[in-house]
Amino acid sequence: MLRKLTLSAAVALGLAASGAQAAGDAHVEDFAFSFEGPFGSFDQMQLQRGLQIYTEVCSACHGLKHVRIGTLADEGGPALPEDQVRAYAERIEVFDAALDDYRAATPADKFPASGLAEAPDLSLMAKARAGFHGPYGTGLSQLFNGMGGAEYIASVLTGYADAPDCAPADFDGHYNTAFAAGGFPDSCKDEPGHHMVPGSWIGMGQPLYGDDVEYADGHDTDLHHEAQDVAAFLMWTAEPKMMARKTAGLTGVIMLTILSVLLYLTNKRLWAPHKAATKRED
Repeated sequence: MLRKLTLSAAVALGLAASGAQAAGDAHVEDFAFSFEGPFGSFDQMQLQRGLQIYTEVCSACHGLKHVRIGTLADEGGPALPEDQVRAYAERIEVFDAALDDYRAATPADKFPASGLAEAPDLSLMAKARAGFHGPYGTGLSQLFNGMGGAEYIASVLTGYADAPDCAPADFDGHYNTAFAAGGFPDSCKDEPGHHMVPGSWIGMGQPLYGDDVEYADGHDTDLHHEAQDVAAFLMWTAEPKMMARKTAGLTGVIMLTILSVLLYLTNKRLWAPHKAATKRED
């Protein structure tokens, strides 16, 4: 059964709140993910580290109900050996309607749903959130790096900071520079009502602090690395076929390029005699 850690029930609110932050309202860091760009791909070891963060921290509240456990063995994903996937599944309890009881999961089962009613499912979170906005300015970022859902998640996880001096000490929530959809005290607004500090107050307590886990591969466990690892894993859960899509797209571009060249040469060959005859007549 997955280990459950004691987290604030308000963990749900941090990533669940709707509404996209406008430019300047929040600070979203542009993390350098390996899967970005037309030729990028998932880092297998990073996905495994992200799975560990999810298992030991995030799964206390959040589920992955759209992800089949057996896909952890897929190439292009975490690519765990089959025996490790089976052992991992056995640690998870799922409800079996036929038995009307809980049982140990198998690779054919999906991850459990969120353990708290307020906690959003994280299966598609990296596609549901955007870190880069607008057709201008950041449009190129969207073109080459995607919508920035992974950056948004990682930025929220690293965006906790001490509340600014303008905020009352008893204001509800936790100040986060990357989250713009939460509460905001009037004392931190200027006369026209503009926010004087980035971000807003988020309902969930800080889930990661750095050194929260011990990676088997000896990778750094500082806060930025942990946040980036789990964000990459959630990008994979949201779009596990990304590499296949990129391969298909690249193949399509190559085929269209070859077809265009062939059509040009064919057209040139077919019309060349007619052009020469026209010139002789002139």
